[in-house]
Amino acid sequence: MPTEAQADKKPRRPRAKPAAAVPATDLPAAAAATPAPAAPAGPVVDLPDEGQARAVIDAVLPQVDAGRFAVKRVVGEALAVTAHAFTDGHDKVRVRLCLRKEGADAWQETEMQAVGNDVWSAACTPDAQGRWRYTVCAWVDHFQSWRAELLRRLDLADILIAARVGAELVRQASERAEGDDRARLARLAENLRSRAEQAGRATIAEMDSVSQEVASIKAAALSEDLAALADLYPDRSHAVWWSPEGLPLVVDRERAAFSSWYEMFPRSAALEEGRHGTFKDVQARLPYVAEMGFDVLYLPPIHPIGRARRKGRNNTLVAQEGDVGSPWAIGAEEGGHKDVLPALGTPEDFRELVRAANALGIELALDIAFQCAPDHPYVKAHPDWFRKRPDGSVQYAENPPKKYQDIYPFDFETPDWRAMWLELKSVFDHWIGEGVRIFRVDNPHTKAFAFWEWVITAVKAEHPDVLFLAEAFTRPKVMHRLAKLGFSQSYTYFTWRNDRHELMEYFTELAHGPGADYYRPNAWPNTPDILNEHLHHGPRAIFMSRLVLAATLSASYGIYGPPYELLQGEPVKPGSEEYMDSEKYQVRHWGELTLDRPDSIAGFIATVNRIRKENAALHSNASLRFFDTSNPYLIAYAKRDADGRNAVLTVVNIDATFTQSGWVHVDAAWLGADGGSFVAEDLLTGQSFQWQDGGNFVMLVPSQMPAHVIKIRGNA
Repeated sequence: MPTEAQADKKPRRPRAKPAAAVPATDLPAAAAATPAPAAPAGPVVDLPDEGQARAVIDAVLPQVDAGRFAVKRVVGEALAVTAHAFTDGHDKVRVRLCLRKEGADAWQETEMQAVGNDVWSAACTPDAQGRWRYTVCAWVDHFQSWRAELLRRLDLADILIAARVGAELVRQASERAEGDDRARLARLAENLRSRAEQAGRATIAEMDSVSQEVASIKAAALSEDLAALADLYPDRSHAVWWSPEGLPLVVDRERAAFSSWYEMFPRSAALEEGRHGTFKDVQARLPYVAEMGFDVLYLPPIHPIGRARRKGRNNTLVAQEGDVGSPWAIGAEEGGHKDVLPALGTPEDFRELVRAANALGIELALDIAFQCAPDHPYVKAHPDWFRKRPDGSVQYAENPPKKYQDIYPFDFETPDWRAMWLELKSVFDHWIGEGVRIFRVDNPHTKAFAFWEWVITAVKAEHPDVLFLAEAFTRPKVMHRLAKLGFSQSYTYFTWRNDRHELMEYFTELAHGPGADYYRPNAWPNTPDILNEHLHHGPRAIFMSRLVLAATLSASYGIYGPPYELLQGEPVKPGSEEYMDSEKYQVRHWGELTLDRPDSIAGFIATVNRIRKENAALHSNASLRFFDTSNPYLIAYAKRDADGRNAVLTVVNIDATFTQSGWVHVDAAWLGADGGSFVAEDLLTGQSFQWQDGGNFVMLVPSQMPAHVIKIRGNA
């Protein structure tokens, strides 16, 4: 007897071969007298291997570029999948969502439910970091098809015939069953068969009692218990798969989707004016960062800084004595990308900083800038890794009209690219070994895309908890490509989105557009490179309102401090986005930093970050919804958590100068207040208001509080 697996395999029809031409004189006399069989008419056509497979899967969503790139989720976050699946005729289709971790043999399967128009839906939840696969399988379910037909049958004879057909289907299910279920299904099948046969032999005189028996047989055949048991052991011999190997899914830890970043230059961390800061000074600032509620402390490059062509203060071309240069001009005689600037401390000082930060619930993020100062050791050891100009000198970095004479970019078209790739990966490996698990990558769009796909995949295969933030302010498609290649988070255009229409359009795209399954935004109101014009000499209210927008519109956000909380808004010249006396080129002194410092909004930032942590609605962008306002200077939006138990409504006055008022029109049911009215608790001020479905009046005075961050407390 063939095994079940062998029985499922259907033999292919052999290809017909034309007979060889043989002279008649070579044949025996009897054979020569026998007419040769007629050759098949028309061309020879191969038949499919699975001609009996009738289910069709027409689409599976989400997927990124037809499965070329991975969808992204975090541990514990549901992956909701829809599939378009159907079959010919009126038979019933069963559809399942299948999930497995790469390397695992078995799929975890979830039954998909029909939601109309041949669309099926289900969700699964990956429970570990790493690379996963998901797909959909479907098959014609003969048991459920038979059950649906039996439900419609009224003729007694038809019911009895159908019952016997069903009995055979149940018997077949018993052969696929295991344990006690096998015997139970066999008994049910035999009972159904024997009752149907006995009723079929009844005489005309017995028809009244037979009618009752047939009704009883039909009820037994349609039993929910029988259906539930038989459904456990379907016949999937003709199942079809959307993709047998599955679509790619990358699962990260929660911080990939929800994080609060604080950027600090270590060399400016000293309390004493005029002294170069150290890792120990940064360590002394950690309680302040923790009190503000940040969970990622990002440090610009900490490596030796080149002396050749060093930039001076405010990006002057000639450095003066004592000028410290740009941290992004990496490498000098003290070392390169795997070394630390001696003025900051020792490698052990860095390790102690990492440990101290982790003890306070803060992770250290390190800047990785793949570029070199002219005196970096790589330049001497591997001159072919850099592009040459016609005069034989190395081409420095340019972004016309900007010039970076103190930086040499790598040449990703070098013939020695393999060695260069391996060396650059070893930079990540080194700092991972030092305890770093988050990297902010400088200008990744100026390096080869193929390199990023390879190195991120390789690093995460060894360390799935490592996260990468792409610092790429460039064209949208380029930014999205980097996210597809594997970057865990991406910078955004938030800094340049200021009016209500711009903010609504952009964040709707980020939350609900085609990139939502792979592009995780990280919103920054400022960076060392970007002091946007709306912050120039701005009042306190603009720094507060922009922080609220970044922190509530995006699940991940960051600020460059202390300049941000200290309300620094002086550009190097009018219209420039460069800070005056930028820390990129000199040491700054910020004094003692506390939450209650009068020229600071650190206490306000701490409140916003506490609100973020305490409200699950703000941990994701998936539910973001904007509400209408009667005043264009008021923007209103809300988020709710996956369970619908937590909802947060934010209203911001985007005019930092004047009081703005108007009507905010909300959907109370969407916010979880089914009664139409609800208590709105402002988490920034502690005030509570009674709101209702529809219009609610709001007035925001910038000099007092430019925003509401409202928790919905249920029906009023």
